[in-house]
Amino acid sequence: MKRFRWLSAIVAAAVLAGCTPSISPEEEVIQESDKEKAEMTIIPNLALSDNYYKTLIPYKQSASRGLVVSNIHTKYDMKEVETGLMRLSQHEFNTEDYYFQEGQYLSEDTVRYWLARENQTTDKGPEYKGLNPSSLDANGKELDPTTKAKEAPVYLAHLVEQNYLTKSGEDKVKLGGISIGLALNSIYYYQKEQYGEYYEEKIDDAKLEKIGKEMAQEVVNRLRQRPELANVPIVIGLFKQKARNAIVPGTYFAYSVTEANSSKLGEWTKINEEYVTLPMSSPEEVYRELNDKFQNFKQDIDEYFSNFTSVIGQGFYQDNKLSSLKIEVPIQFYGTAEIIGFTQYLTGVMLKELPNDIQITVSVTSSNGAEALIKKEANKDEPFVHIYN
Repeated sequence: MKRFRWLSAIVAAAVLAGCTPSISPEEEVIQESDKEKAEMTIIPNLALSDNYYKTLIPYKQSASRGLVVSNIHTKYDMKEVETGLMRLSQHEFNTEDYYFQEGQYLSEDTVRYWLARENQTTDKGPEYKGLNPSSLDANGKELDPTTKAKEAPVYLAHLVEQNYLTKSGEDKVKLGGISIGLALNSIYYYQKEQYGEYYEEKIDDAKLEKIGKEMAQEVVNRLRQRPELANVPIVIGLFKQKARNAIVPGTYFAYSVTEANSSKLGEWTKINEEYVTLPMSSPEEVYRELNDKFQNFKQDIDEYFSNFTSVIGQGFYQDNKLSSLKIEVPIQFYGTAEIIGFTQYLTGVMLKELPNDIQITVSVTSSNGAEALIKKEANKDEPFVHIYN
């Protein structure tokens, strides 16, 4: 008989992180910076796992944080462009020796200038020149919308900065590295006339990669012009956005590391990651086994509740191998006893039908919000189950 571990709300956050926390004493340290006044900060005592960075307290938001909502197409891409960059950063900045902080060096105005077209930039200087191609022809005349879409689309949609700090003494931390994510458009959306219909122009993958790498070199050159960033490693990743109506996020497809005291990009490393939506009507061979298992899982749930609406899954593949699976189960009944009974049944079906060697998260929701959470770590037989009050 399978056993379920029922969790109270106090450990729900740890369950979401998918690990058992380890606790060490908090540390007060001085954060070195180019400012005249030293800043006191705290290294938290809770390390959720080796897969997560400790975050310095007080938490500092990115100077350009507000731009992500207007520049990234979907909420899925908004999250992945940041969490994916954090995964890439672990190749250069390990979670044991480095602490995470949102980007503090690129202001909102700077990011706006860099995201602009080349011909839209102010006279602040070449380091503020727009990274996207000019919308003007050789004679300085504005290109028509169709020509612009085919010959000079907006490639760079957003730029994410992350800072990684490390100890520089007994009670000091300093900047140890910086990571930059370039969120690139896979589709260029445009109008032929003001308030008119929107059209789409797909951007060729090879062209997108070429332009992205050229932009990456220019970004590194500009960062190196800043004294405070002249001698730290720089990780830079290329992220490909999904379409506006996508329900899965895009992914990073390449990254490079520029060594400290250098402005030359290192060799580019290919990244093979993909998010897929389940169920699929005509899955590719690599996804077929998972799709069959998910269909069986969904069928068992449908048998439990005859007027059930839908079950949506999101599989995450790395190097063509399934890494994790997230499932959303919306329900239309609200009684506490009924929710408990359904969650127990759902947990049994998950253990029976879905792969054991991956991390699985199942969220049960209703119009009232979150109702239950089931989480199973890879190669574990006993899941964590939490019923929300």
